Amino acid sequence: MKTFQYFKDKFRSKGKRSAPELTEERKSEEYSGLDRTTKSLSSESFPRSMPKAHNLRVFSFSELRRATRDFDPLLAIGRSSFEDVYKGTIKPADAKGEPLVVAIKKLHKDRTKEWLAEVQFLGVVEHPNLIKLIGHCAVNGKREIPRLLVYEFMQNKSLDYHLFQSAFPPLPWKTRLQIILGAAQGLAYLHEGLAVQVIYRDFKPSNVLLDDKFNPKLSGFGLATEGPMAGDTHVSTDLKSHIWGFGVVLYEILSGRRSIDRELPQAKELLLHWVKRSPAGSKKFISIMDPGLGNQYSIGAAREIARLADAGLLTSPEGRPKMSEVVERLKQIIQVSEEGSADKMKSHPEASESEIKAGEPETNSNTAELVDYDSRPMKLWPMLQEIDTLISQIGTVVFNITPL
Repeated sequence: MKTFQYFKDKFRSKGKRSAPELTEERKSEEYSGLDRTTKSLSSESFPRSMPKAHNLRVFSFSELRRATRDFDPLLAIGRSSFEDVYKGTIKPADAKGEPLVVAIKKLHKDRTKEWLAEVQFLGVVEHPNLIKLIGHCAVNGKREIPRLLVYEFMQNKSLDYHLFQSAFPPLPWKTRLQIILGAAQGLAYLHEGLAVQVIYRDFKPSNVLLDDKFNPKLSGFGLATEGPMAGDTHVSTDLKSHIWGFGVVLYEILSGRRSIDRELPQAKELLLHWVKRSPAGSKKFISIMDPGLGNQYSIGAAREIARLADAGLLTSPEGRPKMSEVVERLKQIIQVSEEGSADKMKSHPEASESEIKAGEPETNSNTAELVDYDSRPMKLWPMLQEIDTLISQIGTVVFNITPL
């Protein structure tokens, strides 16, 4: 699997380390095998489109074990078959002030490539809508201690908790718009804001983390790879598949439903097949909106976001918009929504049964061109989602299947 060769090259040592110097005693005691990694994190001059490498902190295993009370299960905030995430506290870099609350990811011993990808990429880039990597621990001693990563702590968990779990109150409309725009800006940065395009293969609600103000930050870069150089006008099919996936998540945010929900009746279990019956231009479009929103949303903005989602779900990758275009369109939608909130946030009566059952829905002239829901990507989507679930369970196989 190709990882971040460009970023790795930018980290190559030129006599300066981005991590603190270690005493020989500590190297031999707790940092066996780390020197190679530390050297790869050294900084040098970067192109204008590439920020300098951060001064990532290098932690000992014992430090992070204390930070998590020996990886206390009560501090676990996320788990899968190949990684565990804990809430912990560490001392500030200057050892002054209050302890810093962080998220500590402990990867299992067979996840070295994912660990390297996260360090090489997140150790260089910086964007308000990407998760911040604070430091790392890499120990290859006799006990096969797993590699660890230390991130900023995100107080409001991930987007999927707030969309799909009844224990959390429904996200307000304004907050959903904020999350949509922030996630789009993060993806646009990966696609067009760096010296190389980054193919982020894991965009889904569980990887959209939310801070204390519900600002979104993309996480989960273990499967990410490099694309073409940014100067290349070609936008790879892989990047266009991001936009397809973004369209799916837009409908999840509008409806408050998972893309696949086997607990629903068969006619409703596949979200994209269900929403096609209520296109953005129809009267019954309101029926797909999350009931948790009540009347407190802009129906006009919701329709425009659905149309934007449809554009991202076009069968042909060449017809899908670039993420920078998506960002600009979202800004326009949000501005109109805010300016006309007094008129647009009024009550929206649910579509009646007669409207839902009556004939063909209203459409505009472009609707037929937007999405072919019986196309190959749509037919593959349930299978891909099940594969994704399987991967999260076994954590060993990577499939690279791109919607065409």
